[in-house]
Amino acid sequence: MSVRNSSCAVVCLACSLTIGLSSDGTKKAKTARAADAASEPAVMWKDPGDIAARDLFYGPGGQDHVPHGTFKFEKEDLDGTNPKFVVKDEDGVKWKVKLGIEARPETVASRILWAVGYHANEDYFLADFQVQGMPAKLHRGQNQVGADGSMHNVRLKREDEKKIGTWAWRDDPFAGTREWNGLRTLMAVINNWDLKDENNAIYDIGGERIFGVSDVGASFGCAGRCWPPKHRAKGDPHTYEESPFIRKLTADAVSFGTPSAPAYVWALNPKEYVNRLRLEWIGQNIKRADAKWMGTLLARLSPQQIHDAFRAAGYSTEEIDEFSKVLSGRIASLSDL
Repeated sequence: MSVRNSSCAVVCLACSLTIGLSSDGTKKAKTARAADAASEPAVMWKDPGDIAARDLFYGPGGQDHVPHGTFKFEKEDLDGTNPKFVVKDEDGVKWKVKLGIEARPETVASRILWAVGYHANEDYFLADFQVQGMPAKLHRGQNQVGADGSMHNVRLKREDEKKIGTWAWRDDPFAGTREWNGLRTLMAVINNWDLKDENNAIYDIGGERIFGVSDVGASFGCAGRCWPPKHRAKGDPHTYEESPFIRKLTADAVSFGTPSAPAYVWALNPKEYVNRLRLEWIGQNIKRADAKWMGTLLARLSPQQIHDAFRAAGYSTEEIDEFSKVLSGRIASLSDL
């Protein structure tokens, strides 16, 4: 069955799939895991059905999964650049708490991804949050936590999905498909510039290998690693509005402004600068028809749904209006391709 003609993008995993193993994994376990991967279908996109009916305030987790009750500290997570740690609620559900500038934009981005058929984590934004049993000192973010374990403006991600590995933009089973190009387009729409392969996750859900972009916090701000990074790089409506969207348009292809080259000051860190330059291709030379397809999906969202997505992240009414105006304009540009 053709991926392009199916209601969901499904193919068999190739051996290029990177499977995550525990530290005590043996060669035998690795072989068994690879065999499982080869036999189970891989999914990048599923037909979302009635997009206009999706609740973008509560997102993929819905109202039933809204975090509530008492939370207890489990462990700190030192991956990435933002302070994170895991907590457990009174029902035994684990949540990953993220502090800092990415909490708001990631909450919005997860809802936009989910609305048009891509996998998204169950993210919730809480303006006020308290955790019992916080350690006396965190490696990161200690200045954002009160003595009583209270904190503000946090993102909680439900942690009951089984992540089994990562996937690479240049080497995955979906390269060249409409759904893959649609995801590239969507990253440009929301200005998610941090498209490192390590931010892509594969989940084992319901006997399927689900491919998704698991870290979308670097969204709705700069088109690339800008300077100064604080307050403007992510979740800033003015920067989002000022950033370029469509850079080049031909009869067959479209190139976007995201991800852009990093600001020249980052050349002081040559490795980081070069690594960022290598990501530019993700937003370039995308089939025009596939970009338009993504626009037609996004165009099914109502103004209220778009407002709800930003409202879920605790933005002010003024910010919501500004973000929504830019996002709606970009959707219209895609629909007109």
